[in-house]
Amino acid sequence: MADLQAALADARDIVANVIDAQPSFGPAPLDDAMRYALEGGKGLRAFLVLEGAGLHGPEHRLRAGHAAAAIECIHAYSLIHDDLPCMDDDDLRRGRPTVHKKWDEATAVLAGDALQTAAFGLIAGAALRDDVTVRLMESLSIAAGYMVSGQMLDMMAERSETPLSLAEAESLQWQKTGALLHWSAVAGALHTDATTKHLDAYGRAIGRAFQIADDILDVEGDADTVGKAVRKDANAGKATFVSLLGLDGAKRRANELVQEACDALSPYGDDAETLKEAARFVIARTH
Repeated sequence: MADLQAALADARDIVANVIDAQPSFGPAPLDDAMRYALEGGKGLRAFLVLEGAGLHGPEHRLRAGHAAAAIECIHAYSLIHDDLPCMDDDDLRRGRPTVHKKWDEATAVLAGDALQTAAFGLIAGAALRDDVTVRLMESLSIAAGYMVSGQMLDMMAERSETPLSLAEAESLQWQKTGALLHWSAVAGALHTDATTKHLDAYGRAIGRAFQIADDILDVEGDADTVGKAVRKDANAGKATFVSLLGLDGAKRRANELVQEACDALSPYGDDAETLKEAARFVIARTH
C-alpha cells in the first residue's frame, strides 16, 4: 500500500503543478473558490489517468498531466454542486466547510461552472495529437453528462414514493459516480493507439465498487474520518447498496468487483500492480 500512497501523492502533486501554472480563473473570489475546491482530495482519478497512461510507456504518462488535472476539475465541480442546499445540502467536505459555506451559494455555483469549462480547456491546451485531444474531450463530455444525469435520477428517486430496484440503483450510481471513474481508468490508454479493452473492464468494476464502498462508509464511518456527514442516506430513506443487499451482501459484492478489476489487468503483469492496489484501496478506504 506504500507504493499506492506514494503514487497518489505524486498524482496530487502533478495536478497541483498543472493548476498552479494556470493564469487566474477570474476575479479573486471565483479563483480562490475553484482552487479551494481542488484541494484536499485523494487524487484517485488523477492517479488512474496517469497510471493507465504509464502502462503504455513513461512518455505517455508525461503527456497525461493535463487530463489528470481535468478530471479532478470535473470531480471538484460535481462536489461543489452536490453539496448545495438545493441538492444534498452539506456543510462539510473533505473535513472543511463546503464552498457555499465558506463563500456563498452564488460563488459556489459559478466556481463549479468554471471548473467544468476549465477541464476542457486543460485538455485542449495539452499539446497532444489532434485525434487524442478529440478522443479525450468527447469521452469526458459523455462521462460528465452521465454524472449530471445520475444526479437528476438521484433527486427524482428521493421524491418518489416507489423505492428503487437493485437494477435501477446500479444504473443511477453508475451514471452518478462510476462513469467518471471509468473515464479516469481508460483516459491513459486514450493518449495512445493501444486498446482500451482491459482498462475498460477494470474501470467499470472499480466504478461500481467505489459507490458500494461509499454506501458502506455512510453506515459504518464517522464524520471526522470520512470528512463529510454520514448516515444521511439512511435517514433520508434512500435506496443504497446496503439497504438493497444488506451490509454483508454489499461487502461481498464490492470484493467480487475488486477481483474482477484485478483480473482485467492480468495482461499487464506486474506493471499493473499499483492499479490493483488502487482497486483494493477503493473498498478499504475510510474516507
